[in-house]
Amino acid sequence: MKKIISALISVYHKENLDPILDLLQAYGVKVYSTGGTQSFLESKNIQVTSVETLTGYPSILGGRVKTLHPKVFGGILARSENQGDQAQLEQFEIPSFDLLIVDLYPFEATLAAGGTPQEIIEKIDIGGISLIRAAAKNYQDIAIVASQEQYASFAEMLSQGRGATSLEDRKILATRAFQVSSHYDAAIFHYFNKDTKASNAFKHSFPEGQSLRYGENPHQKGVYYGDLEALFEQLHGKELSFNNLVDIDGAVALLEDFSETAFAIIKHTNACGMATGISPKEAYLKALAADPISAFGGVIASNRPIDLETAQELDKLFFEILIAPDFTVEALAVLKGKKNRILLRQKQALPAQAQFKTILNGVIWQDQDYKTETAQDLQTVTQRAPSEAEINALLFANKICKHTKSNTIVLANQGQLLASGVGQTSRVDALRQAILKAQTFGFDLNGAVMASDAFFPFPDCVEIAHGVGITAVIQPGGSIRDQDSVDFCDQNSMAMVITGVRHFKH
Repeated sequence: MKKIISALISVYHKENLDPILDLLQAYGVKVYSTGGTQSFLESKNIQVTSVETLTGYPSILGGRVKTLHPKVFGGILARSENQGDQAQLEQFEIPSFDLLIVDLYPFEATLAAGGTPQEIIEKIDIGGISLIRAAAKNYQDIAIVASQEQYASFAEMLSQGRGATSLEDRKILATRAFQVSSHYDAAIFHYFNKDTKASNAFKHSFPEGQSLRYGENPHQKGVYYGDLEALFEQLHGKELSFNNLVDIDGAVALLEDFSETAFAIIKHTNACGMATGISPKEAYLKALAADPISAFGGVIASNRPIDLETAQELDKLFFEILIAPDFTVEALAVLKGKKNRILLRQKQALPAQAQFKTILNGVIWQDQDYKTETAQDLQTVTQRAPSEAEINALLFANKICKHTKSNTIVLANQGQLLASGVGQTSRVDALRQAILKAQTFGFDLNGAVMASDAFFPFPDCVEIAHGVGITAVIQPGGSIRDQDSVDFCDQNSMAMVITGVRHFKH
């Protein structure tokens, strides 16, 4: 245990610091500080020795240089068991420090608030980050509190230690300090690199992780890194699981491609139901009709508020999660009838960000697939052009294709998913799966349309589709045998459009 005799405090956020200050006063700790922190401490009637008095230099360059001085860093980095270090402290009249409390300039908050370039640059902390690293390096002798988030836990640690810290305490604090400094530096790197593109280094930092019940399976550990509360307010239900989060991401991403009233029903990241409608109730019932068996235990999302009529229909089905921008009071009363049912109010759209995942001995990274085709992107390659209703159905089906595991075929009409074949090793298998599902749930495919996430290497898919009544097809094109499929369509009065954009999803 090492008793705290002297402390250096330099913080941006002063809120919630009082419990620590009260303890330092109670244990008779000598306090050093500077600038706004010094003024704050003195307003609390705490006796403070200014850093300027210690160093013999004033704060200069508009506050950019205050603590960067050997009389400060010498007292932080000196090793208590090193006789040479101690001799130099005595020679140069440098006090040693046992505690450093720092809270950095809010760089990320200034950036998020839309600060000017000058404001953002001025929030890059230099002295503070240097103090943190120095104290964390010398954790054998000094305790470091590196952010406002650590004030409360350190106050408890200090109280339990009666004004002293253990080596284990200090090593934990040092670990947290390096996490703060590395996260801070990563944010600054991304700010600069976004404009300069000077480095293709992969750096991503989330300050805190939320432990999940388990990972994809019960024998796997799982953690979520991110700020879920910025996206959703959980109104009811049990704790979200790893698989819940993956499906929520799929549901919300799919709905973002639809501006009209829409419902999506997701199972294992794929849409087993998707529809638009005049009202939320109509859209939900159309989505459910596509596969009411797979919808059991699924994740459901709407881009419109949930009213009582829709809630009453939803309540007839067992599902894990319902996501919507809002819920009426009456709807919530119905939906909260199942204690474990998770109800999420979505606060904002998904942020624009890249995708990455670990594979082999590294990480792969890519831009998100933000391309969503419109009627202007379609090139008719057959003699018969699709009708307006067919174009609407083709674009609808193509959006679902984009968010479905490859290989995939989607069968739809205007505003309703009829069936899809997902995650198959061949496109023909995906089509046959889709046809079987559509027929199982009583859909007549005459006049329906077909979407494919990638080109047709052979005409077999359009041949099979024609056999069940499909009249129009959308696909990226690009096969050396494209003409074979086009020729078959022409011979059988089918319409085909190509987009030139593939939507693989693995």
